[in-house]
Amino acid sequence: MSAQASDNNFIAFNLSSQDKFQQNQNVQSLTEVSPIGKIWDKHRANTDKVLHYYAKADEHYFQQYAWRIRTCSELLKFQLVPDESEAILKLKLSDARFCRVRHCPVCQWRRSLMWKARAYKILPQVVTDYPNHRWLFITLTVRNCQIKELRENLDSMNKAFKRFTELKAWPAKGWVKSTEVTKGRDGISAHPHLHILAMVPSSYFSHGYLSHAKWVALWQQCLRIDYHPMIYISAIAKHHNLSLLIPEILKYQVKESDLVADREWFLELTRQLHKTRAIAVGGILRQYMRELEEKNQDLIDESEEIDEVDEESLYFRWERKLQRFNIE
Repeated sequence: MSAQASDNNFIAFNLSSQDKFQQNQNVQSLTEVSPIGKIWDKHRANTDKVLHYYAKADEHYFQQYAWRIRTCSELLKFQLVPDESEAILKLKLSDARFCRVRHCPVCQWRRSLMWKARAYKILPQVVTDYPNHRWLFITLTVRNCQIKELRENLDSMNKAFKRFTELKAWPAKGWVKSTEVTKGRDGISAHPHLHILAMVPSSYFSHGYLSHAKWVALWQQCLRIDYHPMIYISAIAKHHNLSLLIPEILKYQVKESDLVADREWFLELTRQLHKTRAIAVGGILRQYMRELEEKNQDLIDESEEIDEVDEESLYFRWERKLQRFNIE
């Protein structure tokens, strides 16, 4: 039996030499079944680190987070379903309990997957409805700030962005905005920035075009600051390669390595980002992508859901001491 290439949600098995997966008694862990097992193991191991950070904190609500995180994704249920080829079965995630704590590494990863999956489904219709429009990736930044000043800085950035979109010079007819926070190189400060996926008319490149210097000047004006902020802009090719549009804009709000690097920085990050919005959609894209703003999204994609049929299921349980998912 050999595991074949798959994405994050599907694992394919070649059953030409055996009739049932369970007959192979040597397979004990999800990692032995597929490379996706290593990804699950990594995120769940980091979730244990976050659990300990919260458990040792003084605040009562951090203790509640720790209690919820402890049982997050401890048991994964995959269902074997037939593919078009009779020799292939697909292993689909059909059930798991997620804690939905914002900075849980597993839930952050799953949430990012769901955002991307939904956007990939929606964008083809947008491109069909607006075939002559082009796309820009824009990153808007400010200077690093102390972690305890993060909320204040994010408020200022979001207000500045709103002013930006109200300017006559603002070229986008629709946009998706995501907030990302990374740790400064000094290991203490925070670097907040906004990623924008902007949809502009094709005429933008012939008239109404903004040079990089103009983008910087307008962003500085909207921020009401006395220095030139850093801005990064790139245009997406005319053929609308969807794989280029989504990954950067809908990635994690905070890098997982930053989440687990320093306990005190992480706890203050949690305080600062409490009830802030990670994703916002505006302009004509809102009618297509409003669901990206929903707070309580399902962390198992619709494509993973299984009809009630008599198919075999496999269970993998998180073994905390071994730091891996083992088959039940």
